[in-house]
Amino acid sequence: MKKTIYLIIGFIGLILGAIGVVVPLLPAFPFLLMAAYGFAKSSKRLHTWFIATRLYKDNLESYVKGEGMTMKTKIKIMITVTILMMIGFIMMHKVFIGQIILGLVWLFHIIYFLFGIKTIKS
Repeated sequence: MKKTIYLIIGFIGLILGAIGVVVPLLPAFPFLLMAAYGFAKSSKRLHTWFIATRLYKDNLESYVKGEGMTMKTKIKIMITVTILMMIGFIMMHKVFIGQIILGLVWLFHIIYFLFGIKTIKS
C-alpha cells in the first residue's frame, strides 16, 4: 500500500513538473523533486528511468548532487513563489497576523534561495 501511495505521488509530481516546465506560473522544481522522492520510495526501475530523463537532468540533477542551482532556476522559483504568496497576502487583507506570517515565510524563502543554495553557472 505504501509503495502505491509513493508511486501516485511520483506520477503527480512528474505531471505537474512537466506542466511547470512549460507554464511560467507553475514551478517545475518542487514537483520534480516530489516525483524523484516518490519514485525512489516506490520503484527502483521508475527511479532509474526518471533520473535518466532530460527533465530531471535539466532541473534537478545539480541540486540533488549538492552542487546548487543556476541563477535562472533560482529566479524562476523566487518569482513564482512571490506571485503566489502575493495572491495569498492580498486575499488575507482582513487577517493581519496571517499577512505577517506569510510575509515572514516569503522573506525566509528569498533569503534561503539567495544565500542558502549555491549558484552555479548554466
